[in-house]
Amino acid sequence: MSESTEISGALTSEAIHAALDALLDRRDPDVSGTVLGAGSDDLEGGRRFLDVLVDGGWMVPSWPIRHGGRGAGAAEAARIGAAMGAYDVADLYPYGVGLNLVGPVLLERGSSDQQKRWLRPIADGSEIWCQMFSEPDAGSDLANVGMRAERDGDEWILNGSKVWTSRGTYARWGMCLARTDVSLAKHRGLTMFAVDMTAPGVEIRPLEQINGDRHFTEVFVSDVRVADADRIGDLGAGWGLTVETLAHERATIGGRAFGGGDDEAHGLPSWMEDWRAAGHLVDAVARQRAVRAFILHRVNQLTVARAAAALVEGEAPGPSGSGAKLRSVAAFKARAYLGKDLSGPAGMLSDADGHLEFLTAPSMSIRGGTDEVQRNIVGERILGLPGEPRVDKDAAYADLKKSR
Repeated sequence: MSESTEISGALTSEAIHAALDALLDRRDPDVSGTVLGAGSDDLEGGRRFLDVLVDGGWMVPSWPIRHGGRGAGAAEAARIGAAMGAYDVADLYPYGVGLNLVGPVLLERGSSDQQKRWLRPIADGSEIWCQMFSEPDAGSDLANVGMRAERDGDEWILNGSKVWTSRGTYARWGMCLARTDVSLAKHRGLTMFAVDMTAPGVEIRPLEQINGDRHFTEVFVSDVRVADADRIGDLGAGWGLTVETLAHERATIGGRAFGGGDDEAHGLPSWMEDWRAAGHLVDAVARQRAVRAFILHRVNQLTVARAAAALVEGEAPGPSGSGAKLRSVAAFKARAYLGKDLSGPAGMLSDADGHLEFLTAPSMSIRGGTDEVQRNIVGERILGLPGEPRVDKDAAYADLKKSR
C-alpha cells in the first residue's frame, strides 16, 4: 500500500466532513475571522489546533505522511481545504510562514535531513518560522540584499540586518537570504539559510504598527554562525528560492476571499448584511458604493476559485499570484474604508465596528511585495510588456555604490 493511500484513500467530501466533525466545531457563518493576525498574538490556540489536526494530516494534506501530511493528491487536498472553511479555525497567522512558504520550499528544495528536522514541527505547530528577506536598503528591490555570509569551514558567519520580519519575536527559525559572493551581479551570489533565532548574535526588535500589532520586527545579525547543513538549496541559488517563496506568499494572500459569510448558502457576505441591518444602504449613493465593494469581493472570490482549480491541475504558484494579490487587496481595502465611512461620526471612535480592519488596510498594499511590484510582475511576465530599465542588473555587486 502506498504512503499516499495509507491514510487518505481519496476521501469524498462527506467522509472528510465526518472526520473533521470529530475534531473541530462548526463555525458561525456570520462571524468574521481574524484578518492576518490583526490584534492577536495567540500562539497557544494555533498550536493546539495544529496538534489536533497533524495525526490525520488535515492541515497540510498534500505533504507526505511522515512529515505531518496525508499524501493526498491535489483534488483531495482541494476538497479538504474547501471543507475546512466550515469549521472554527484558530488564528494561524503566526504559523503562516512555515505552513505556506517554508514548508512547500523545503519539500521541493530541502535535503531529506532538513525535511525530517523541520517539516513535522511546522505541521504540528511546535516550531514557528519567520521570513528574513527585506532590508533597510533592499525592500521592493530585494536583489539589493547586503547581508553577508562568509564561509568558515563547515559553517557560515552572517552579518547584517533585516527589517519587516513578520513573527520575528516568537519565531524559532528564520528563512534568511544572504550574499555569499559579491563578485557576481546582484541577482546572483545569493544563498538561502535557516537561522536559529535564539543563536548568539541575533537581536530582535519589535516594530509597532498603526493598528497596535507588533508582528513586524527588525533583526540584527552579528557574527552569527550557521552550519552549512542549514543552507537551503545550492550555493548561489538564493534568488531562485526567493522568487519561489514569494510566489507562494502572493498565492496565499491572493488566495483568500477576505470577509465573513462567504458561503453561498448564506447569501450576501456578513459585512453587507450588517450594513443593511444598520440602515446604511438606504441611501442610493451609499448603496452604490457598497455594491462596488461587493463586486470587488465577488471577483476576488472567483479568482480564488480559479487559482484553486489550477492547483488541482498541478500548476505551481506563478506570476498569476501577483494579480490575485492585487484583487484581494483591492477588495479588502474597499470594504474596510467604506465600512468606516458608512459609520458616520461614530466611525471616528476606536471601538467602532471595523476599526481594526480600517487600520490594517493600508498594510495590505505592502505585505508580500508592494502593489507596484505586483503590477510590474503582471505587466512583464503575464502581459509581455517591456521591463523597466535596470542599469545595475549585470554589474558585480561589489562595484555598486550600495555595497560600500
